[in-house]
Amino acid sequence: MSEHDQGRIRFADLARGALRGVPATPRLMKGLWGLATLKPDATRSIGRLLEQQAARRPEAPALRFEAQQWTYREFNAWANRIAHALKTQGVASGDAVALLMENQPLVLAAVAGIVKIGGVAVMLNHQQRGDVLTHSLRLTSPKVIIVGAECAEAWHSAEHPVPVVLWEGDRCPDGASDLPPLLAAAADTNPPGVEAITARQPCFYIFTSGTTGLPKASRMTHYRWLRGMAGLGQMGLRLKPDDVLYCCLPLYHNNALTVSWGGVLGAGACLALGRRFSASRFWDDIRQSDATAFCYIGELCRYLFNQPVKGDDRQHRVHSIIGNGLRPELWEPFQRRFGIANVSEFYGASESNLAFVNGFNLQRTAGFCPMPFAVVEFDNEVEQPTRHADGHLRKVATGGTGLLITEVTERTPFDGYTDPKASEAKLLRDVFTPGDCWFNTGDLVRDQGFRHIQFVDRVGDTFRWKGENVATTEVEAALSSFTGVEQAVVYGVSVPGAEGRAGMAALTLRGTLDGGALARHLAECLPVYAIPLFLRLRDDQTTTATFKYRKVELKREAFDPEQVSDPLWIRWTSEAYVPMTAEHLAKVQSGEWRG
Repeated sequence: MSEHDQGRIRFADLARGALRGVPATPRLMKGLWGLATLKPDATRSIGRLLEQQAARRPEAPALRFEAQQWTYREFNAWANRIAHALKTQGVASGDAVALLMENQPLVLAAVAGIVKIGGVAVMLNHQQRGDVLTHSLRLTSPKVIIVGAECAEAWHSAEHPVPVVLWEGDRCPDGASDLPPLLAAAADTNPPGVEAITARQPCFYIFTSGTTGLPKASRMTHYRWLRGMAGLGQMGLRLKPDDVLYCCLPLYHNNALTVSWGGVLGAGACLALGRRFSASRFWDDIRQSDATAFCYIGELCRYLFNQPVKGDDRQHRVHSIIGNGLRPELWEPFQRRFGIANVSEFYGASESNLAFVNGFNLQRTAGFCPMPFAVVEFDNEVEQPTRHADGHLRKVATGGTGLLITEVTERTPFDGYTDPKASEAKLLRDVFTPGDCWFNTGDLVRDQGFRHIQFVDRVGDTFRWKGENVATTEVEAALSSFTGVEQAVVYGVSVPGAEGRAGMAALTLRGTLDGGALARHLAECLPVYAIPLFLRLRDDQTTTATFKYRKVELKREAFDPEQVSDPLWIRWTSEAYVPMTAEHLAKVQSGEWRG
């Protein structure tokens, strides 16, 4: 595909992709069959799939973590002990159990144990603190929370509206119970009732940024997880039983919990779990785990590519990668440098009812989707899809860019959030015909033809930085709570050489700015990825007739001194904001500095 074609998909591209994929046809057909036959009322679930794999391949490796390994028999037994232990704490079908831990095998075993008894795993972001973490707990009302000692600081920063606290690790606080003795006393047999759990039952809560600045809890069902396993794992990634997939993404992300684990569990393969991402150690970890595949986000690939070229860049067994956000301009160079044969780029949000996957191993595409979707005209000024005189929307032409929407049906339900109002806000009704209902993804994509799309940009205020979604209102609230800030308007801006958009804030002050004090304040209030890198100091803010801040011009002008006469500041180090100089700007524009 040439760049002048804007990524248009041709029939010849599909034909070549299909021919290359002939050896994987059995796995592809298994995925298609799974998508075609799976129904919400089917008695199929994650726990039942794990038990089936443990029965079929009991001694095959299921999970690796650093120097440790668990077979399917051992991992299933571990999950069973957790399930039985939770039942002794009063957990029943439909109850939520929260997990506050960094990446470790216990997280995955706990998820498996929770869903085996019909529970719902609350996948807390361990970077949350204080009021945000408290909000997440209250939003999901867990009966039990399992806390890892590595997250003690986060736990103590929040209020604790949870009846039962189970502690893993040292320094068990007052009011909590040690988890290991409970597991030692629990049975390792499959708990009763797993075979009766239906696909439509919820299995996880995954948190996503909300328009209020506080997280929303997206409801994930077994049905959606199993569809992700079939579509992304079996049709896209196509692992074999002897494959090993390395994942160092946090388990509170669906890229890890659904895409990675789903692809592995569906194939009866092995998941090599990384504690965290390290660009300098990544390929060493790949080789140590003997991985043949890994899961990525676009920023991860950028970090790897920016590492110094080494003679062993191709000394690994990785043949396939799966993820989202791989930039078109990085795609070919990344594959060529590291010798990656297959890239299964996909598109899908935590709350979305559909996903796209690059099943034909084409370049510069988020893939295709066989289910109903549309790319419709979108007004960037008002940030709304365009309604025509008849009240309906219009699709863009092939090659055009517009808002991606997906139809909500019995087979493609929108599971929504715990907040009904937030759920309804994501739906568009009477789109093409009276009474139809479509999910608004909030993403601008290019229609590449042959049911393929290419991601272009995120609509609205929320932007992605360091692989995380940043809600501007959350950042605005943190800024406004700092003494001396009268008004704060936050938006995302592009930074040369970096994926996503960095945070920038236009501030109206009372008095002068203490750059050090502000940096320290934000470090206490926000995750590091949400802290703005640039500041623009304004005497007043421009608003619309309805008193909404106008951000279009702010985004366009960014931190360009030729367009901005206001003072500009930069978070040059983590300790302080300083006035931006020509030297600072030169290093930013050259890509030497990316925050």
